[in-house]
Amino acid sequence: MSFGQRLRERRKELGISQGALAKALGVSLSAVSNYENDLNAMRDEVLVKAFEALDVEPNYLFQDSFSGESFTCSVEEQKLVRKYRTLRLAGRQAVQSVADSLCTCQQELEAERDAEIALERPAPEVRQIPLYRSPAAAGYAAPVFGEDFDYLDVTGDVPQGADFAVRIQGDSMEPYIKDGSVVYVNRDPLVNGDVGIFCVDGDMLCKQYLRDPLGMVYLFSLNRRRADADVLLPRDSGRTMVCFGRVLLKARPGIPGCG
Repeated sequence: MSFGQRLRERRKELGISQGALAKALGVSLSAVSNYENDLNAMRDEVLVKAFEALDVEPNYLFQDSFSGESFTCSVEEQKLVRKYRTLRLAGRQAVQSVADSLCTCQQELEAERDAEIALERPAPEVRQIPLYRSPAAAGYAAPVFGEDFDYLDVTGDVPQGADFAVRIQGDSMEPYIKDGSVVYVNRDPLVNGDVGIFCVDGDMLCKQYLRDPLGMVYLFSLNRRRADADVLLPRDSGRTMVCFGRVLLKARPGIPGCG
């Protein structure tokens, strides 16, 4: 609220007409109207009479509101305001120009300081993991060094524990892993029910792992309509199997036939 608006508000609170206030201040009726519309500033001697006529402290008429918070002029600020109000238009414009220049200079200095502080901070280390993109049949993947791969930045979408990523092709692991999607893998040991990346007799597979008490290894397709792609490895079969890591899924799928 401006000085003029507070002046008008206080006058109306006391039930004083503009004419009565003009008489108390020793000014014309039009002068009071100009004060209330912030068209003219009061001279110091008129201000003193206004404080007495309206029975208010000086701060009341000069306080303003910014973002819903009360703002009150200090004594020094009031002196500056009074000096400013005595200036002609050219003088006021000069004061505003100087104030604008000082504010701009201060903002630039603060920006430079913030930039220097930012430069002093060590840049966050960006971790990268390989994303393997070898073409494969349904449910197959190829995280073997020497195959084609890209580097993938580890962002908020990538699990922090991921050591590498593999693009899966085919539908044998749906609906948990869709055709063409990327899975993230770490090198933790597997337990029953985990999904892993395996090399069986030279073929790369993405399957769910289960080892029974007799040493039989089952590599299941999560899509049970693709049960034909399951792999069974008896303990003494002579076949080779290497596990490259555990696929990081949000939830562990149920094991077929185990509820």
